[in-house]
Amino acid sequence: MKVDWVSLAHFRSYQELEWQPDPGVNLLLGPNGAGKTNLLEAIAYLSSLRSFRSVPDPSLIADGEIAAVVRAGVSSGSRERLVEIELPRSGPRRTQLDKSRLRKTADLLGVLRVIAFLPDDLDLVKRGPAYRRDLLDAVAVQLWPAAHHDQGEFDRALRQRNAFLKSGGRDDMTLSVWDARLAQSGGRVMSRRARVIETLSPHLESAYGDIAGKPERASIGYIATWGARHALDGAAADFTAAILGSLERSRKVDYDRRLTSVGPHRDEPVLALDGIDTRTHGSQGEQRTMALAIKLAAHRSVAEMIDEPPVLLLDDVFSELDPQRAEALAKTLPPDTQTLISSARPEDVPVEGAVWRVGDGVRR
Repeated sequence: MKVDWVSLAHFRSYQELEWQPDPGVNLLLGPNGAGKTNLLEAIAYLSSLRSFRSVPDPSLIADGEIAAVVRAGVSSGSRERLVEIELPRSGPRRTQLDKSRLRKTADLLGVLRVIAFLPDDLDLVKRGPAYRRDLLDAVAVQLWPAAHHDQGEFDRALRQRNAFLKSGGRDDMTLSVWDARLAQSGGRVMSRRARVIETLSPHLESAYGDIAGKPERASIGYIATWGARHALDGAAADFTAAILGSLERSRKVDYDRRLTSVGPHRDEPVLALDGIDTRTHGSQGEQRTMALAIKLAAHRSVAEMIDEPPVLLLDDVFSELDPQRAEALAKTLPPDTQTLISSARPEDVPVEGAVWRVGDGVRR
């Protein structure tokens, strides 16, 4: 899988851009503020339909413009696709695939698969569980694009249930309706998360060892608020039943707090070394290695699932690493993968590839 070409109009710092990356390794070099991250963000947006900087779509539009456009030619095997997205400052985004207007933007998911390494990935290990839940859900979409719909249904059901609780009403019959909707969508979300963990686990351990240079038992676990402490087994229906029972048991607490206190939105994925939580007990080096390993494991998992490596983006990652870890990461980068690496300091990147200078556009 690769991006054959990309065209941007009024996206972030780019008024106009036409670029044809190499099918192998691409080094995007230029000073801070030159637009390297903006270009990677546009490519990632085609895959996930959201900014990897977690900003709303209007923030992606250049100042003074009413819309941004991202277009790209994408190849998967022998098949070539044309993807087009228009992001207006107001109103819904408009999408086309192979010149045909899509009724649902989410139908683009799966056309291009991307795994991105970002400087902020250390937050996956050091900060709260929301970051790790988002990681599992993002990988789920890369593996199974239909997961995007399940996550949207869960988010809507959660907002509706919380809105009812915040209103101060205490109507068990009405709350039961929201309980059922939340549990049904939550069961599907949880089923995907469990499968992601099952898929990631063997790759996480091997990726951590590859980067650290020594074997350690790196693992990802899951602590649920709605059932057994470690809940990773079962079908979606089993998860739905467990979530529904937990919502019913927590009803009094939820009425009092005016929020939904249990469910997949409150769960805690745990990254561990030899069974010890890396967030609370890992050194800075172990935490950074774990953050790199989980993303590398995600790339390997998606490549294994679709029998083709997804595009790999590394945004100024090497400058954050000591020379030993930088060399180790360079050696573990997957072969036969279109890889885009940005850096303001070429000497920090121990990788060879096509060199592009980013400043006023992108040029060799």
